[in-house]
Amino acid sequence: MREWTYEELMRELTKPANTKIVLVVLDGLGGLPVPELGGKTELEAAKTPNLDELAKRSMIGLLDPVLPGISPGSSAGHFALFGYDPLRYYVGRGVLEALGIGFPLQEGDVAIRANFATAKYEGNQPIIVDRRAGRPPTEETKRLCAKLSEAISEIDGVKVLIEPVKEHRFVVVLRGEGLGDGVRDTDPQVTDKPPLPPQPDPDTPENRRTAEIAAKLIDQIAQALRDEPKANYALLRGFAKRPTWISFGELYKLNACCIAVYPMYRGLAQLVGMKVLDFEGDTIADEISALKRVWNDYDFFFVHIKPTDSRGEDGNWQGKVAVIEEFDKNLPDILALNPDVLAITGDHSTPAMYRAHSWHPVPVLLYSKWVIPDPTVEGFGERACAKGTLGRIPAKFLMSLLLAHAERLERYQA
Repeated sequence: MREWTYEELMRELTKPANTKIVLVVLDGLGGLPVPELGGKTELEAAKTPNLDELAKRSMIGLLDPVLPGISPGSSAGHFALFGYDPLRYYVGRGVLEALGIGFPLQEGDVAIRANFATAKYEGNQPIIVDRRAGRPPTEETKRLCAKLSEAISEIDGVKVLIEPVKEHRFVVVLRGEGLGDGVRDTDPQVTDKPPLPPQPDPDTPENRRTAEIAAKLIDQIAQALRDEPKANYALLRGFAKRPTWISFGELYKLNACCIAVYPMYRGLAQLVGMKVLDFEGDTIADEISALKRVWNDYDFFFVHIKPTDSRGEDGNWQGKVAVIEEFDKNLPDILALNPDVLAITGDHSTPAMYRAHSWHPVPVLLYSKWVIPDPTVEGFGERACAKGTLGRIPAKFLMSLLLAHAERLERYQA
């Protein structure tokens, strides 16, 4: 008796159809009750008449990005939404950031996502006081990266390539022989703690070599930035080489595109084979305008909205509410395109009260002409979704639901 993998089943059952699917990811959408909002979450407190009305005509529920109780990273959350099991498909953020800015990675390159940070020193020991160096503007990051590139070009025979990304983020690419990508992050994830040492994991000669170069790189970066008032240190994350995965188009027979501002999300879409669109501007309205322009060219549209997550990480519940309300004002422009299937969700929860990614399930709304609406639904929020007819499901199964509602799946014959 044959045992199917998810990928095999999707390749077997998916079929072309003249239908269009829109997946909107409000990054870090889920929240927790905020006392200043009367115990409501940011999503529940936001004035969202369009989302609330759409929820009445949709199925709503909750998604677990990885597993209950597991706080996901952004890439894991997105790969799950794309139907790639995050426990099987993993890549460090360095590759995603590099691809997102169009960096031409070569075979064997190790890409590293880096943050400019602020450190104080207790003797010779750096202590991280701001993991994002006050979120410098991208132009400032470009200046800092140019400064580092001039000071650091090679370490122990390995080329060091440094490129700006956005705000406090930049990419380091190590290019040379005998490099591994099994190196632990140096970001302690909290302030008032020293950075972590780059350690090989597992302990192999290739990983040890990369870890040793990374340690020297950190020291040289700190030396080059010693006179900077804020961005005087760097934290390294997501050491990775580019993997080869089955493409989104091959898996689902979809012609897919990505509309995203931030490079990492453009990178993860590119990694699975989506066409990443270039467009002017960086607002929600700009992204929706890009969606309108290419509506006739694709049949799957991934639209990523970042500021919900950023506001949550900053503990800014007012700002997160404002971003959700801004999206709601633009929602009618998406609905006017008359998508056959529309899903609105997040890749993970980032409650402003928690100021970080959390393990809480993520609200999801699924609209199509084939849904079973719940007449008791009054709006779109965490507690409403907990009672929704869609239930609570693993995020990795959202894609099969979208395909089914788009009439793009054949019947499974056991």
